[in-house]
Amino acid sequence: MPTIAPVEVGGFVVRAGFINDIPYFAVGTGEVHLLGSQPQIVKAHKGGLLAAEPSFDQTGLVTSGDDGKINALSSDGSSQVLAERPRKWIDLIASGPNGAIAFASGRTAWVRLKDGTEKEFSHERAVGGLAFAPKGLRLAVARYDGATLWWPNLEGQPTELSWKGAHLGISFSPDGKYLVTAMQENALHGWRLSDTQDMRMTGYPAKVKSWSWSQKGKHLATSGANAAILWPFSGKTGPMGQTPLQLGVRSDALVSAVACHPREDVVAIGYADGMVIMSRFEDNAEVLLRRAGRGPISTLEWDKAGLRLVFGSEEAEAGIIALQD
Repeated sequence: MPTIAPVEVGGFVVRAGFINDIPYFAVGTGEVHLLGSQPQIVKAHKGGLLAAEPSFDQTGLVTSGDDGKINALSSDGSSQVLAERPRKWIDLIASGPNGAIAFASGRTAWVRLKDGTEKEFSHERAVGGLAFAPKGLRLAVARYDGATLWWPNLEGQPTELSWKGAHLGISFSPDGKYLVTAMQENALHGWRLSDTQDMRMTGYPAKVKSWSWSQKGKHLATSGANAAILWPFSGKTGPMGQTPLQLGVRSDALVSAVACHPREDVVAIGYADGMVIMSRFEDNAEVLLRRAGRGPISTLEWDKAGLRLVFGSEEAEAGIIALQD
């Protein structure tokens, strides 16, 4: 039976996960809780913590806040300031290969390379999301009316992908063949990068705020409905013409967070009432991991072995769920 170890946090849990196999909880009040052999609370930002993202190699955590700072936090609790933009809210960050990071404010995105060199990329409209490609130093920027692809180490014009509307979150498929954005409307949009073919994924009753690729990238699990919606990406046309899986269907609560298992075709599903379950792709078999709580689950993440799941909520609830001792 799954067991839950509650974690006391002081606010909205922005991100929870594992760095060097140590659970962390990044909280909106500015602290990061590290639950290693000697648990500690690190004050990452003087004001609010707005975003947190594990490093590309999963050994550290990059955070940003309303103090304009972008920090790198190690699993031992040590930290350093990577970049600073005084008087700017930095609420968008992404981790890339070879120590690169990206961050954005307003219409401008920056890429900081490992040696401290910074590259600036300007856009006509506000940046809505950032993501690095799984291979090579390529940055995707979600923006109004589409997305822009940059090669930070190369000169030349970027690749522009157009679709009307506001594009917020953005993600590459693990094989780098597809790019998907979450839109201001209740929909996803995607492009097949080989020929920029458009893909529309609609029908959500709410905005998609959480997504997770399955272990081999064959499915993209998403929140925003009364079930976890898993779009198939295994064919040549991605999800077009295919019916998505609907796992963990409930009539009384929307899905607010999802996290695909790192080794099995299983997804952890968090709901707006605080419940957490896991469900198997093959037959929709479900296991209850946590009963309903005080507020929506805001973040879920598995460890590399797939034996521990961390969760956090909008109402300062957090914990570690162990599937076996």
